[in-house]
Amino acid sequence: MEQIQEKERTFTTEKRPYISFYAGPLTCKTDIAGLEFDFNYGARVNVPEGDWRVKLIDRDCCLTLYDEKASNVLVTSTKKYYVNFRIEVYRNDRLVLSHDMDLKQKKVLIKFPVGTLGDIIAWFPYAQVFKYKHDCEVYCAMAPELAELFKPVYPDLHFIGPEERPESIYASYYMGIFFPCDDRMHQPVDWRIVGLQKTIPYILGLEPVEIRPKIVPQNLERIIAEPYVCIATQATTQSKYWNNGTGWLNTIKHLKAKGYRVLCIDKENCHGSGSRWNTIPYGAEDFTGALPLQERVDLLFYADFFVGLSSGLSWLAWAVGKPVVMISGFSLPLTEFYTPYRVINYHVCNGCFSDSSIEFEHHDFAWCPRHKNTDRQFECTRFISAEKVCAVIDRLMTDHNFKL
Repeated sequence: MEQIQEKERTFTTEKRPYISFYAGPLTCKTDIAGLEFDFNYGARVNVPEGDWRVKLIDRDCCLTLYDEKASNVLVTSTKKYYVNFRIEVYRNDRLVLSHDMDLKQKKVLIKFPVGTLGDIIAWFPYAQVFKYKHDCEVYCAMAPELAELFKPVYPDLHFIGPEERPESIYASYYMGIFFPCDDRMHQPVDWRIVGLQKTIPYILGLEPVEIRPKIVPQNLERIIAEPYVCIATQATTQSKYWNNGTGWLNTIKHLKAKGYRVLCIDKENCHGSGSRWNTIPYGAEDFTGALPLQERVDLLFYADFFVGLSSGLSWLAWAVGKPVVMISGFSLPLTEFYTPYRVINYHVCNGCFSDSSIEFEHHDFAWCPRHKNTDRQFECTRFISAEKVCAVIDRLMTDHNFKL
């Protein structure tokens, strides 16, 4: 536990903030002047000057976490994720405040980071589960373009801007994957072990089960008459790419031979860093661009299926309800949502992103922790063949009775 003066904290992964931690003034007052508490950014208790003693208890573990004297100080728990706290405050060794955290009918803030797509889509449905479990009033602070995707399906939640903070918030929780990965202040488990999605129910004290979020189209008019498939080939780091030089070329040929139009819906048609640049694959129709996400949803809705990487558009296609062929070697299947059409080659190096002994380096676009600058660099996807991907596509088409 800590005794601190309240101030704004910022956790950064690069130069820009990933998420800001600001709990604001304490919101739960008492009949004793200067004695206040809440559960914003952990359990917080402010005591005035005097002979005070503060206890913080985990009710689920039946464990006293903190028991110390205090005077004119803010006491806060070191754990900032969901804990079923009990607060006890003594003055002159006499109990003057006992409070069991009770979220029912209270305002709760769930804050999501900005600048990421797939993570937010993965994490969002747990906000509604949390609301129903505790019968509380949940405010989701998130990027407006993502909020607009969820509003039609989740009317029981309140959507606010990423830095907004309503008055009288009783408790707040911060969603994310936090670095270094052994950070146990913001996350109770290592997300590399439990997966990108299931780390959030651990943070919120929920059952760690996979939940598919729901995102629906707004324009129900089909704009492309012919059968088509959407693909996305770009990613935020080179290790996520399908680094087989003819992979996409031969897969697109295969899809076209099946009778499909192949639409590339990446934001960028060329992306990279330093000496590594990746362009839209030959043969794909260029539907790239910084378009509103809702337009991507409307386009995905009428696609037969989606072929992509471990990236945000794969999560978006999954949320829309499309079958997803996911090509990834740097992550293990537990990292992303379950799809029976996951393609990975276990005969070569794989799974570095899911390895709890390796820390992901955001700043290094060419990150390949085991074989960087060797002839084995990115072998995890270089040795995923187009033949394998095409075989998975054929199985998907059979499973879903797609006959053209």
